[in-house]
Amino acid sequence: MRAFTAVIERCPDTGLYVGFVPGFAGAHAQGESLDELQHNLQEVIAMLLEDGEPELESEFVGTQSIIVAA
Repeated sequence: MRAFTAVIERCPDTGLYVGFVPGFAGAHAQGESLDELQHNLQEVIAMLLEDGEPELESEFVGTQSIIVAA
């Protein structure tokens, strides 16, 4: 078993959830619900792992809140 961290956004135009694994080329998917997105990401990542261990281009570290004067 492997665990990957995905970044999830919601497209304002389509309302779809869009997710990607930072640094993992090709590891992205979309879905109408978070459950569907998770399932789709699992399928994509499993398919990519069939080609061998990925060479990650970067490592997800986290998020930060940035405050600026309005």
